[in-house]
Amino acid sequence: MGFDLHDYQTTLKSRVSLSGTGVHSGKPVSLHFSPADPDTGVVFLCADASGDVTEVRALAAEIGATDLCTVLGNPSGVHVATVEHLLAALSALGVDNVYIEIDGGEVPILDGSAAMFVDAFDQAGIAQQAVKRRYIRIVKPVRIDSGASWAEFHPYDGTRFEVEIDFENPAIGRQFYAADITPDLFRREIARARTFGFMKDVERLWAAGYALGSSLENTVVIGDDGRVVNMEGLRCPNEFVRHKMLDAMGDLALAGARFIGRFRSYRGGHKLNAAALRRLLSDRSSFEIVETGRRERGRMAEMVAVSAPVYAPWML
Repeated sequence: MGFDLHDYQTTLKSRVSLSGTGVHSGKPVSLHFSPADPDTGVVFLCADASGDVTEVRALAAEIGATDLCTVLGNPSGVHVATVEHLLAALSALGVDNVYIEIDGGEVPILDGSAAMFVDAFDQAGIAQQAVKRRYIRIVKPVRIDSGASWAEFHPYDGTRFEVEIDFENPAIGRQFYAADITPDLFRREIARARTFGFMKDVERLWAAGYALGSSLENTVVIGDDGRVVNMEGLRCPNEFVRHKMLDAMGDLALAGARFIGRFRSYRGGHKLNAAALRRLLSDRSSFEIVETGRRERGRMAEMVAVSAPVYAPWML
């Protein structure tokens, strides 16, 4: 069966910038996105006070922490935190190659969703490049369990996420959301879903040095009475699970290539997403590297297996 997926790699047409506050650090930070050559991938350019620049690549091998967000690099040294919303937007819109100059250690939270990243990339435009895009196609199930939580990959004709959450808090409860991912669906259904937290956790997080930039402007807050504190309420009734899907998309973008398959999770989070991705990539028999073959008039292109180089982004 053919797959209606993009044949060639892409980058941004022009440079675009965003600025905001880190949700955990509380510090101002600016991002500058620039076009990059084929096979570059997503690369953060981190500048220190002296002007020295260190590259941090958006790959599973670079994951340094997954406690309250996904951190790339060394958490005690050069690192980039809270990358998941940004990476979800890049992946969903099909941007393969981009340089990201960042002047802080954390991607800004903006409004708590991926919507402003989508707007920025739409403003910059997306340009097709002359090199084929490679995909990771799941060929057998892979599963990981962690207590009552689990995550798994399955073969599937497309890219599909099925995410279920289950909270005792009545404002959330048990929610399920599933979708075949396309750029348009991401824009309509997922990008605007905001991060969320509980009022009861605020003092503990502050004492640990987290959530210093969190506010009602960028976080859906659930009060001690089990109700949403934000005056405007939710953007949609199941905004919580849609945000969990947004997080999962960003975390799995660290494979270094889009996957063709189905990802399912129950009571997941950054730590479980990273563990599932590592489990998949460590089992070379569970996937194959493919690209589109020749297209015939009126038919979708078949996906054909290709030989992976000795080193590839998806290899750990």
